[in-house]
Amino acid sequence: MNLFRFIPGYETHIYGGGREPAFLMLVAFILILAGTRFYTRMARVRGWGSAHVGGVHVHHLVPGIVLSLVAGGLAIGLAPHELGLAVLAVVFGAGASLVLDEFAMLLHLDDVYWTAEGRLSIDACMAAVAFLGLAVLATFPLPTDHGSERLAREIGDGLIVLVAVLVVVTLLKGKLKFGLFGIVFVPFSVAGALRLAKPGSIWARRFYAQDSRRLRRSEARAATREERWSGRRERFYDLIGGAPHLGSKRDSEAG
Repeated sequence: MNLFRFIPGYETHIYGGGREPAFLMLVAFILILAGTRFYTRMARVRGWGSAHVGGVHVHHLVPGIVLSLVAGGLAIGLAPHELGLAVLAVVFGAGASLVLDEFAMLLHLDDVYWTAEGRLSIDACMAAVAFLGLAVLATFPLPTDHGSERLAREIGDGLIVLVAVLVVVTLLKGKLKFGLFGIVFVPFSVAGALRLAKPGSIWARRFYAQDSRRLRRSEARAATREERWSGRRERFYDLIGGAPHLGSKRDSEAG
Protein backbone atom coordinates (compact mmCIF):
# COMPACT_ATOMS: atom_id res chain seq x y z
CA MET A 1 0.00 0.00 0.00
CA ASN A 2 2.99 2.30 0.61
CA LEU A 3 0.96 4.28 3.14
CA PHE A 4 3.80 6.39 4.52
CA ARG A 5 5.67 7.13 1.33
CA PHE A 6 6.21 10.70 2.54
CA ILE A 7 8.66 9.42 5.18
CA PRO A 8 12.22 9.49 3.81
CA GLY A 9 13.44 6.00 3.06
CA TYR A 10 10.07 4.37 3.74
CA GLU A 11 9.32 3.42 0.15
CA THR A 12 12.77 1.93 -0.41
CA HIS A 13 13.48 0.15 2.85
CA ILE A 14 10.05 -0.56 4.36
CA TYR A 15 7.62 -0.90 1.47
CA GLY A 16 10.17 -2.08 -1.09
CA GLY A 17 11.67 -4.50 1.43
CA GLY A 18 8.29 -6.09 2.14
CA ARG A 19 8.24 -4.88 5.74
CA GLU A 20 5.15 -2.67 5.59
CA PRO A 21 2.89 -5.24 7.36
CA ALA A 22 5.42 -5.52 10.21
CA PHE A 23 5.60 -1.72 10.41
CA LEU A 24 1.79 -1.39 10.54
CA MET A 25 1.65 -4.11 13.20
CA LEU A 26 4.19 -2.20 15.28
CA VAL A 27 2.31 1.10 14.93
CA ALA A 28 -1.00 -0.54 15.86
CA PHE A 29 0.60 -2.26 18.84
CA ILE A 30 2.05 0.99 20.21
CA LEU A 31 -1.10 3.07 19.64
CA ILE A 32 -3.45 0.51 21.19
CA LEU A 33 -1.10 -0.03 24.12
CA ALA A 34 -0.89 3.72 24.76
CA GLY A 35 -4.66 4.08 24.50
CA THR A 36 -5.30 1.10 26.78
CA ARG A 37 -2.91 2.29 29.47
CA PHE A 38 -4.35 5.81 29.30
CA TYR A 39 -7.90 4.47 29.70
CA THR A 40 -7.05 2.12 32.58
CA ARG A 41 -5.23 4.86 34.46
CA MET A 42 -8.11 7.28 33.95
CA ALA A 43 -10.60 4.58 34.98
CA ARG A 44 -8.66 4.00 38.19
CA VAL A 45 -8.57 7.72 39.01
CA ARG A 46 -12.19 8.47 38.10
CA GLY A 47 -13.71 5.21 39.27
CA TRP A 48 -15.05 4.15 35.87
CA GLY A 49 -16.53 0.70 35.71
CA SER A 50 -15.19 -2.20 33.69
CA ALA A 51 -16.87 -4.14 30.91
CA HIS A 52 -19.16 -6.90 32.15
CA VAL A 53 -20.97 -9.61 30.20
CA GLY A 54 -23.57 -11.60 32.11
CA GLY A 55 -22.11 -10.38 35.39
CA VAL A 56 -18.59 -11.50 34.43
CA HIS A 57 -15.78 -8.94 34.29
CA VAL A 58 -14.29 -9.20 30.79
CA HIS A 59 -10.62 -8.22 30.84
CA HIS A 60 -9.29 -6.63 27.68
CA LEU A 61 -7.04 -9.63 27.02
CA VAL A 62 -10.21 -11.51 25.96
CA PRO A 63 -10.98 -9.37 22.89
CA GLY A 64 -7.22 -9.28 22.31
CA ILE A 65 -7.08 -13.07 22.04
CA VAL A 66 -10.06 -13.07 19.68
CA LEU A 67 -8.56 -10.37 17.44
CA SER A 68 -5.17 -12.09 17.31
CA LEU A 69 -6.65 -15.52 16.51
CA VAL A 70 -8.97 -14.15 13.82
CA ALA A 71 -6.27 -12.05 12.17
CA GLY A 72 -3.66 -14.80 12.33
CA GLY A 73 -6.06 -17.43 11.04
CA LEU A 74 -7.22 -15.30 8.13
CA ALA A 75 -3.64 -14.34 7.24
CA ILE A 76 -2.59 -17.99 7.10
CA GLY A 77 -5.75 -19.31 5.46
CA LEU A 78 -6.32 -16.60 2.86
CA ALA A 79 -2.73 -15.39 2.22
CA PRO A 80 -3.99 -11.89 1.36
CA HIS A 81 -1.98 -9.21 -0.39
CA GLU A 82 -1.59 -5.45 -0.01
CA LEU A 83 -4.79 -4.05 1.56
CA GLY A 84 -5.97 -7.31 3.15
CA LEU A 85 -2.59 -8.08 4.63
CA ALA A 86 -2.24 -4.52 5.93
CA VAL A 87 -5.63 -4.68 7.66
CA LEU A 88 -4.87 -8.05 9.23
CA ALA A 89 -1.46 -6.80 10.41
CA VAL A 90 -3.15 -3.87 12.16
CA VAL A 91 -5.79 -6.13 13.74
CA PHE A 92 -3.16 -8.61 14.91
CA GLY A 93 -0.99 -5.86 16.36
CA ALA A 94 -3.97 -4.41 18.23
CA GLY A 95 -4.97 -7.81 19.59
CA ALA A 96 -1.43 -8.68 20.66
CA SER A 97 -1.20 -5.35 22.48
CA LEU A 98 -4.38 -6.04 24.46
CA VAL A 99 -3.14 -9.51 25.40
CA LEU A 100 0.38 -8.52 26.44
CA ASP A 101 -0.90 -5.56 28.46
CA GLU A 102 -2.35 -8.19 30.80
CA PHE A 103 0.45 -10.73 30.38
CA ALA A 104 1.12 -10.79 34.13
CA MET A 105 -2.49 -11.79 34.76
CA LEU A 106 -2.12 -14.74 32.38
CA LEU A 107 1.10 -15.79 34.06
CA HIS A 108 -0.21 -15.59 37.63
CA LEU A 109 -3.80 -16.54 36.77
CA ASP A 110 -4.87 -13.74 39.08
CA ASP A 111 -5.81 -10.05 38.82
CA VAL A 112 -2.35 -8.56 39.48
CA TYR A 113 -2.74 -5.65 37.03
CA TRP A 114 -2.20 -2.95 39.68
CA THR A 115 0.30 -4.85 41.83
CA ALA A 116 4.08 -5.07 41.68
CA GLU A 117 3.77 -8.37 39.78
CA GLY A 118 1.76 -6.50 37.15
CA ARG A 119 4.95 -4.72 36.08
CA LEU A 120 5.81 -7.89 34.17
CA SER A 121 3.20 -6.86 31.60
CA ILE A 122 5.19 -3.73 30.87
CA ASP A 123 8.33 -5.81 30.39
CA ALA A 124 6.45 -8.08 27.98
CA CYS A 125 5.14 -5.11 25.99
CA MET A 126 8.58 -3.51 25.81
CA ALA A 127 10.07 -6.79 24.59
CA ALA A 128 7.35 -7.05 21.94
CA VAL A 129 7.95 -3.49 20.75
CA ALA A 130 11.69 -4.16 20.56
CA PHE A 131 11.15 -7.38 18.63
CA LEU A 132 8.70 -5.83 16.15
CA GLY A 133 10.97 -2.82 15.74
CA LEU A 134 13.91 -5.07 14.96
CA ALA A 135 11.77 -7.01 12.48
CA VAL A 136 11.08 -3.73 10.68
CA LEU A 137 14.68 -2.52 10.76
CA ALA A 138 16.42 -5.80 10.00
CA THR A 139 18.42 -5.74 6.79
CA PHE A 140 20.86 -8.16 5.18
CA PRO A 141 24.21 -6.37 5.43
CA LEU A 142 26.18 -8.04 2.65
CA PRO A 143 25.90 -6.79 -0.96
CA THR A 144 25.82 -9.50 -3.58
CA ASP A 145 26.69 -9.49 -7.23
CA HIS A 146 27.05 -12.26 -9.77
CA GLY A 147 30.76 -12.71 -9.12
CA SER A 148 30.62 -12.96 -5.37
CA GLU A 149 27.09 -14.22 -4.73
CA ARG A 150 28.15 -17.66 -3.48
CA LEU A 151 30.87 -16.30 -1.21
CA ALA A 152 28.54 -13.64 0.17
CA ARG A 153 25.89 -16.27 0.85
CA GLU A 154 28.35 -18.48 2.71
CA ILE A 155 29.66 -15.56 4.76
CA GLY A 156 26.11 -14.43 5.44
CA ASP A 157 25.06 -17.89 6.61
CA GLY A 158 28.06 -18.05 8.91
CA LEU A 159 27.28 -14.64 10.38
CA ILE A 160 23.65 -15.57 10.94
CA VAL A 161 24.68 -18.71 12.83
CA LEU A 162 27.22 -16.75 14.90
CA VAL A 163 24.73 -14.03 15.80
CA ALA A 164 22.08 -16.65 16.63
CA VAL A 165 24.48 -18.38 19.05
CA LEU A 166 25.41 -15.07 20.69
CA VAL A 167 21.75 -14.09 21.07
CA VAL A 168 20.84 -17.46 22.60
CA VAL A 169 23.73 -17.23 25.08
CA THR A 170 22.70 -13.68 25.97
CA LEU A 171 19.12 -14.74 26.62
CA LEU A 172 20.25 -17.73 28.69
CA LYS A 173 22.27 -15.31 30.79
CA GLY A 174 19.06 -13.46 31.63
CA LYS A 175 19.71 -10.38 29.48
CA LEU A 176 16.45 -10.12 27.53
CA LYS A 177 16.87 -6.59 26.17
CA PHE A 178 20.48 -7.17 25.11
CA GLY A 179 19.40 -10.35 23.34
CA LEU A 180 16.56 -8.68 21.45
CA PHE A 181 18.64 -5.71 20.31
CA GLY A 182 21.54 -8.05 19.53
CA ILE A 183 19.52 -9.67 16.74
CA VAL A 184 20.36 -6.67 14.56
CA PHE A 185 22.99 -4.70 16.50
CA VAL A 186 25.62 -7.40 16.99
CA PRO A 187 27.69 -5.51 19.65
CA PHE A 188 24.74 -5.89 22.06
CA SER A 189 24.74 -9.68 21.68
CA VAL A 190 28.54 -9.82 21.93
CA ALA A 191 28.51 -7.78 25.15
CA GLY A 192 25.64 -9.81 26.59
CA ALA A 193 27.31 -13.13 25.76
CA LEU A 194 30.68 -12.14 27.23
CA ARG A 195 29.51 -10.50 30.46
CA LEU A 196 28.55 -12.35 33.62
CA ALA A 197 25.12 -13.93 33.72
CA LYS A 198 22.45 -12.69 36.09
CA PRO A 199 22.34 -14.74 39.33
CA GLY A 200 18.93 -16.32 38.72
CA SER A 201 19.40 -17.01 35.02
CA ILE A 202 19.49 -20.45 33.40
CA TRP A 203 23.16 -19.95 32.55
CA ALA A 204 24.11 -19.13 36.15
CA ARG A 205 22.21 -22.10 37.56
CA ARG A 206 23.84 -24.42 35.06
CA PHE A 207 27.43 -23.18 34.93
CA TYR A 208 28.07 -21.20 38.14
CA ALA A 209 28.78 -23.48 41.09
CA GLN A 210 27.49 -22.53 44.52
CA ASP A 211 29.89 -20.23 46.39
CA SER A 212 32.02 -19.89 43.26
CA ARG A 213 33.84 -16.65 42.53
CA ARG A 214 31.79 -16.05 39.37
CA LEU A 215 28.51 -16.45 41.21
CA ARG A 216 29.62 -14.08 43.97
CA ARG A 217 30.69 -11.51 41.36
CA SER A 218 27.38 -11.94 39.55
CA GLU A 219 25.39 -11.41 42.75
CA ALA A 220 27.49 -8.37 43.72
CA ARG A 221 27.07 -6.85 40.26
CA ALA A 222 23.32 -7.51 40.32
CA ALA A 223 23.01 -5.86 43.75
CA THR A 224 24.97 -2.81 42.58
CA ARG A 225 22.88 -2.54 39.44
CA GLU A 226 19.66 -2.87 41.41
CA GLU A 227 20.73 -0.17 43.85
CA ARG A 228 21.73 2.17 41.05
CA TRP A 229 18.83 1.65 38.66
CA SER A 230 15.84 0.41 40.69
CA GLY A 231 14.52 3.89 41.46
CA ARG A 232 14.84 5.07 37.87
CA ARG A 233 13.27 1.88 36.58
CA GLU A 234 10.30 2.21 38.92
CA ARG A 235 9.74 5.82 37.85
CA PHE A 236 9.90 4.74 34.21
CA TYR A 237 7.35 2.00 34.84
CA ASP A 238 5.11 4.46 36.71
CA LEU A 239 5.30 6.80 33.72
CA ILE A 240 4.21 4.09 31.30
CA GLY A 241 1.75 2.01 33.28
CA GLY A 242 0.93 3.98 36.40
CA ALA A 243 2.10 3.24 39.95
CA PRO A 244 0.72 0.04 41.50
CA HIS A 245 -1.63 0.71 44.42
CA LEU A 246 -2.45 -2.84 45.49
CA GLY A 247 -0.29 -5.03 47.68
CA SER A 248 2.04 -7.61 46.20
CA LYS A 249 0.48 -11.01 45.56
CA ARG A 250 3.49 -12.66 47.20
CA ASP A 251 3.04 -10.52 50.31
CA SER A 252 -0.64 -11.40 50.60
CA GLU A 253 0.12 -15.11 50.22
CA ALA A 254 2.85 -14.88 52.86
CA GLY A 255 0.47 -13.11 55.24
